[in-house]
Amino acid sequence: MSILDRANSLTEATEPEVLEGVIARAQRAERLGYHRFWVAEHHGVPGIAGSTPTLLMTAIAARTDRIRVGSGGVMLPNHQPLVVAEQTATLEALFPGRIDLGLGRSVGFTPAVRHALRRDKDAAKQFPEDLAELLRFLNGTGPFTARPRNHAATPLFVLATGQGLRWAAQAGLAVVVGGPTVSQRDGVSQHEGASEHEGIARYREEFRPSQWYPEPYVIVSANLAVADTREAARDLLLPEAWALAQSRVMGEFRPLEPVDHIKARLDDGGLTERARQRVTDSLATSIYGTAEEVRAEVDSLMSFTGADELLITGGMSDLEGQRRSDELMADLMNPEAKSVVKADSRMP
Repeated sequence: MSILDRANSLTEATEPEVLEGVIARAQRAERLGYHRFWVAEHHGVPGIAGSTPTLLMTAIAARTDRIRVGSGGVMLPNHQPLVVAEQTATLEALFPGRIDLGLGRSVGFTPAVRHALRRDKDAAKQFPEDLAELLRFLNGTGPFTARPRNHAATPLFVLATGQGLRWAAQAGLAVVVGGPTVSQRDGVSQHEGASEHEGIARYREEFRPSQWYPEPYVIVSANLAVADTREAARDLLLPEAWALAQSRVMGEFRPLEPVDHIKARLDDGGLTERARQRVTDSLATSIYGTAEEVRAEVDSLMSFTGADELLITGGMSDLEGQRRSDELMADLMNPEAKSVVKADSRMP
C-alpha cells in the first residue's frame, strides 16, 4: 500500500508551505508503514505546486530513511530520454534501493506550456520509441554509457490505460492502472458480472519478462479517504472533486478550497444541475467511508484487478483530515502501525 501526493495547491497556504507539507506527509507515511511515496509532474497548473518530481523526490528521500520514493509520474514526452535516465540514475546512486520511476505519456495541457517545453501535442505518439531509448540508457545498451551507471537497478512503472498496457507488457515493465474502469463508488456492484479487468488480463497474457521484472506487476490507484463517518470521508474528497468540476467551466484546475466554502456554494441554489452532476461524477470514481466500508470496497477492487499493490491518491484541503485518513488506512491494512505512531511523539 502506497501514496501518491500531487502537491495540490491550497487557497489557505503558500506553495512553499504545500511542498513542505508533502515532505512531512512522506515522513508520516514512512512511520505508518506505507511502501512507497510518489509525487507527480504538472506544468503551469494553478492548483498543483509540484512541477518537477525528480527534485521533490530528492528532498523527500533526503528526509526519510526507508520508504521507497518515486514519480507518478515523469511525463516522458516532455523530456529527452537521456535526461530522465541521468536524473533517475543519480537518484538511485544517492539513495540506492529506494527509487521508483513511474512514467506517463501526457504532454503539456496548453499550447503555451507545450511551447515552453519545446514539444507539440503529438509528442505522446513517440512514447514507445522514447521508452525504448530510456531503457537502453538505464540498462547500459545505449549508443553511449549514461552516467552514473544504473544497471537497470531502478524499478520502472508505466502509468497505463489502453495501448499503454500493451507497451508495458512488451517492455516487461510494471503498470499503474486507475480511473473509472477500476474504481467506482459502490465498487462491488461496479465489478458485478466481470471476473477480471480486461486490460490488466491482456497485459498479463502479453507480458515479456525483462531485466526489471520476471513477471507482471500491477499497481491499482484510487482516490481514497477514510473517516469516522461516510459523510466526513466524502467531505475530504469534495474539494478536489469541486476543483475538477470547476475546471470544466473555467479551463483551469485551481487550488483546493476549504470544504465549508464549497458546501455553502452547493447549498445556495446558484449552481446548475450540470455543475452538481460533475461533482457527483467525480466522487463516483472514488472510494470513501468508514474503515469497514473502505475495506470492503478495497477488497472488491483488489479482487477484480488482481493487483499486487494499492496506490492511494486524492487531494485534500483538510490536512488534519488527510492525516487521520492516512492513519486509519494504515491501521486497516497494518494493525501494528497504530502502535508505532503512538510510540513516537516526535512524528511530524
